[in-house]
Amino acid sequence: MSVPTVLFVCVHNAGRSQMAAGYLRSIAGERVRVLSGGSEPGSALNPVAVAAMAEEGIDISAQVPSILETEQVRASDVVITMGCGDACPIFPGKRYEDWELQDPAGADLETVRGIRDEIRGRVEDLVRSLALPQ
Repeated sequence: MSVPTVLFVCVHNAGRSQMAAGYLRSIAGERVRVLSGGSEPGSALNPVAVAAMAEEGIDISAQVPSILETEQVRASDVVITMGCGDACPIFPGKRYEDWELQDPAGADLETVRGIRDEIRGRVEDLVRSLALPQ
């Protein structure tokens, strides 16, 4: 069985998509290939998102915002968008989900914790839906 590829996309690839990718890597490990990108990537990760994830024992500080590549979408089985509108190319046969989540940019730690916790719940649901081997 091949390993499914999940792509997380948001505008800046600095907060929501990086937190989701961090959770999926932590929960699913090698059972999933995780990609992330942004339609207009920022210059650095949101430091409050990094701090919120560190509270969960997940270090995303080494991640770098990157531009969404069409090839990433083509290579993915599941594409999760988070507020990037029509910036993500659509290919037939892919599973697409749009997660409406508040943008953590400029938010305080308490607010970002709420966004993080919502992302964790959605990633846990995603992992269950993928029916990954144990």
